Amino acid sequence: MDIQQIHYENERCLVVDDEEHVLATIVESLQLLEFQVEGVPGGQEALNKLEDMGKYSFLITDMKMPGMDGLDLIEKARTLFPDICIIAMTGLAKNYKYTDVINAGATDFINKPFGPDELEAKIKRAILERNTKEELNRLSITDSLTGLFNQRHFYARLREEIARANRQMQRLSLILLDLDNFKHYNDSHGHLAGDDILGKTGGIIHSCIREDVDSGYRYGGDEFVVILIDADTKVARGIGKRIDSSLRKRLGVSASMGFSQFSTGMTVEEFINKADKDLYEAKEKR
Repeated sequence: MDIQQIHYENERCLVVDDEEHVLATIVESLQLLEFQVEGVPGGQEALNKLEDMGKYSFLITDMKMPGMDGLDLIEKARTLFPDICIIAMTGLAKNYKYTDVINAGATDFINKPFGPDELEAKIKRAILERNTKEELNRLSITDSLTGLFNQRHFYARLREEIARANRQMQRLSLILLDLDNFKHYNDSHGHLAGDDILGKTGGIIHSCIREDVDSGYRYGGDEFVVILIDADTKVARGIGKRIDSSLRKRLGVSASMGFSQFSTGMTVEEFINKADKDLYEAKEKR
């Protein structure tokens, strides 16, 4: 990911100002920069739009407005949408302390009157800071060798999915797998070749599961685990066969696999142990 790369056309902005001509000018300026942008005249209208219309990446709001003022809107928007970037704007800077606005949840503050270049600079800085934060978060949960998520993130995600499965009575399955005779492969071909196999295994696992639904993880060494959403053991075994087939065809290696389907009331440990036991039995049969 290039954190310096900025595509304004991917940014969806909501502008809030009770002065019609100011609102129209800001909306037009952002449209010329190719932002996706909409404008509303008040805080409550903005909150309704945020709740009804899905995800916005930016909220740009005036501070002094009738009804719900900007400070109140910022606090409510930040609570409901913690990832949104918020820029507060006002022609009455002396009435609002910078620290109060930032503490309410704003990303930045801009004083009226301002030109398009100044607003763009504020937005660009916010995007760069957001991208940097997202990249650092991605790196903290990713295994650098395989590109899959790491073990720490696996446990966090599994707890979330177990809570969801219990709440929604949704099916949930695990595949636990490790590469057959990997130690022998490492000893025979060297660790660099072994690392290459592990890296490519991560790519194969990722290509065999549903993007943005299922998720793959490096569990440790040559062990991997896959969380399958709304899937039973039959589905899991089908995906497992697809992974094993790809490993054999593309890398000339095979994998032993264990499967586990979640049952209401299972703990994280019980769920994983069930797959681990199944994996052990599969390896014994090799």
